[in-house]
Amino acid sequence: MQVIKRILLALLVLVLLLIGVSYLLPGRAEVSRSIVIDAPPAAIFPYVNSMQETEKWSPWLERDPATQLTYSGPEAGVGNALNWSSEHQQVGTGSQEIIESVPDQTVRTALDFGSMGTATASFDLVPEGDRTQVTWGFVTDLGLNPMARWMGLMMDEWVGGDYERGLSNLKVLVETQR
Repeated sequence: MQVIKRILLALLVLVLLLIGVSYLLPGRAEVSRSIVIDAPPAAIFPYVNSMQETEKWSPWLERDPATQLTYSGPEAGVGNALNWSSEHQQVGTGSQEIIESVPDQTVRTALDFGSMGTATASFDLVPEGDRTQVTWGFVTDLGLNPMARWMGLMMDEWVGGDYERGLSNLKVLVETQR
């Protein structure tokens, strides 16, 4: 009986330690990836300023082509929105709406993953001569949830590869359109 009590006490101390340490971890998770595309910003902007156009290069639709997509609002720019639903665990269900759009420069979107939380994504287009550096970013507030803070440490690993694949798809799409 004494051994069981010690094991339970050790487990309790471990859980409390993990919870306590979680509050020392960052309260935000950020991911960003960049690529240089051999095209001016004006050739790239339409593909990031419309949820309908992201279908052509999305890394997640490759995972589940059966994802259900529903669009609302204008065809492009602020208010253009996408709702998606997938049985695939790495695609899931959520919505994304363009909340800021500066032609040929920046697009910012609000993401809502339901019980998984919310985030903001961005596309920044910076001209480099005849080419453009495209940076795809993601920021989410992890709040005070200890589990979310631990998971935040892995966000770059989980999302970064998808962003790289998406940017590569976008590069191929834009450069073959020229």
